[in-house]
Amino acid sequence: MTKDQFYKLFTKGPVLLDGATGSNLMKAGMPIGVCPEQWICEHPQSILDLQSSYAAAGTRIIYAPTFCANRHSLSRHGLEDRVKELNTELVRLSKQVEGVLVAGDMTTTGIPLEPLGSMTYSSLFDIYREQAQALYEAGADLIVVETMLGIDESTVALEAIASVCKLPVMCSVTVQADGGLYFGGNCLEAAVTLQELGAAAVGLNCSLGPEQLLSIVRNLRQLIHIPLLVKPNAGMPVISDLGEAIYPLSPEAFAQHMLPLIEAGANLIGGCCGTSPAYISALRSALRSKKILL
Repeated sequence: MTKDQFYKLFTKGPVLLDGATGSNLMKAGMPIGVCPEQWICEHPQSILDLQSSYAAAGTRIIYAPTFCANRHSLSRHGLEDRVKELNTELVRLSKQVEGVLVAGDMTTTGIPLEPLGSMTYSSLFDIYREQAQALYEAGADLIVVETMLGIDESTVALEAIASVCKLPVMCSVTVQADGGLYFGGNCLEAAVTLQELGAAAVGLNCSLGPEQLLSIVRNLRQLIHIPLLVKPNAGMPVISDLGEAIYPLSPEAFAQHMLPLIEAGANLIGGCCGTSPAYISALRSALRSKKILL
């Protein structure tokens, strides 16, 4: 897929992404503490059922479940030598879902670059390049770099991907309530920088619910001319007595809170933690009722 082909997706209105993956797989039986990427390969029907439900709900771009399938994260499970194998199989599974594009998914290692942390530029570049190569060769239609904690790691990811292929790259950071990033800087600076470096879309995911994002989205829309990605949680979670995060927004409430963000300029939209296919379906219905989505 080229950037021009990616931009043509928006001719009929906003483009719907998917919702949460991990929490829904846990409901389907994935145990806590396992390597999700390995578990999915061993239980392929779980992801096929989930992604097919997203497609039926209106999703046009699904995220392959390759979120932590990089050498650094896989090393926690002794799987660091299976980067190509796992990424290849997970993209293959996602591409079995009909009527959607598949974004190879990459994320933060959780370790800041020097001097804030112990990660070196060359080490992070190699980590991202290895996964990007595997995703590209596996046939991903595009790549998403999501839940990023800082500008520096995001730019390294973009540079690593660009060294491998010319697939469109969507890049989203996760923010605090004031728009600040967890590794320093803010999402406005990040969006401008990533746009200048060639990202096909930039935006936000995770951390906050849609009801906290309106001013941030308005400011982002004024600064960038490429698609604006917004993929928030189903509200701010409440922690139960058992330590479980409970997200308060229903699918319908989530959709209603998303409408002002879309009116403010968000046009690549979906859900993160606490969401499910029902949330994407409600979002599609809300957009159609407002004649925003054809």
